[in-house]
Amino acid sequence: MGAAEKEKGMEYRTLDKLGIKTSLLGFGCMRFPTTADGRIDEARAQQMLDEAYAAGINYFDTAFPYHNGESEPFVGKAMKKYPRDSFYFATKLPCWDVKVREDATRIFNLQLEHLQSDYVDFYLLHALNKERFHEMCDLGVVEDMVELKKQGKIKYLGFSFHDDYEAFEEILTYRDWDFCQIQYNYMDTNEQAGDRGYALCEKRNVPIVIMEPVKGGALASYAPEVEEMFKTVRPDKSIASWALRWVAGKPQIKVVLSGMSTEEQVKDNLATFGNFEPLSEEELATVDKVVKEVNSRIKNGCTACRYCMPCPFGVNIPKNFAIWNTYGMYNNAGEAKNRYFNQMKEEERASQCQSCGACEAVCPQKLPIREHLAQIAELMGKL
Repeated sequence: MGAAEKEKGMEYRTLDKLGIKTSLLGFGCMRFPTTADGRIDEARAQQMLDEAYAAGINYFDTAFPYHNGESEPFVGKAMKKYPRDSFYFATKLPCWDVKVREDATRIFNLQLEHLQSDYVDFYLLHALNKERFHEMCDLGVVEDMVELKKQGKIKYLGFSFHDDYEAFEEILTYRDWDFCQIQYNYMDTNEQAGDRGYALCEKRNVPIVIMEPVKGGALASYAPEVEEMFKTVRPDKSIASWALRWVAGKPQIKVVLSGMSTEEQVKDNLATFGNFEPLSEEELATVDKVVKEVNSRIKNGCTACRYCMPCPFGVNIPKNFAIWNTYGMYNNAGEAKNRYFNQMKEEERASQCQSCGACEAVCPQKLPIREHLAQIAELMGKL
């Protein structure tokens, strides 16, 4: 069996290490459509799962906290109509809820109930960083998960990851993991595990599942002049599909997760992976140009060193600059407004700057902080 093949029009990848094949597109179950009260719109979500399954998707990724705990039970119910051996469930241990060793097995058994299944195919220690990983090792949780695997309740054991490369290397080389899940996209090749993490997985033959290939939607839309760079080359392809094809073109990547929240996203993704084409040399060069262009739109060179903090008046200077820089890169007005007005207290906002200058006296980058905060306050007022 080759490394990739098509069936039902869907692209599949073979995980030689595990002796199985997965659909290259995985259905991420954390962004289902919702009703007015914030609950999962079960009728629409069921229809989306049915369309995905019919098109050949066989990897469904959920987690204990998704949709305020509703995702696992809904997905278990929604997939009950299909033969259990015709698809893979992936879910995750919420390590932050594990206070004593017994918590891990208790939560796992509850997850089996949610999924209405006797086993989990792909089970992950959720959102590991260095500190959390050490806690799980010290408590004996990793050993307990290996035991559940021996019992057949877990088929394949892995982890999802959010930290720097050094932490990733420590975790990946700790044992012979069946797979791992990392955040990876063409804008973040030097963030978290990044390119070096990909290379390490290739060296150790650890299959990779990708999350945030479209960077939480940031790589699905740009300023018109940036989008034109894509459209000039492939007017028939959505902006999001470029990001998906970029990661999916790498052979060690076996599943690319997409948290689909609309019927249109399902159709677009099925079109991308049903007739999968890796990016051509011309398209890869276009992505490189876009990355350079987007990075050139960073508003200032704040490194978040926090030498300017605390501000005497409570302004969160690095957070304001992070919002400003992200807006400059991605033209994401909705996210910028949400982060500025909803995720920051009023006293933290740029508009509260009193121009005392204490920050500028200690900034290693010699940034005109007061001037930039005034620009942010004006921009957010317009948005």
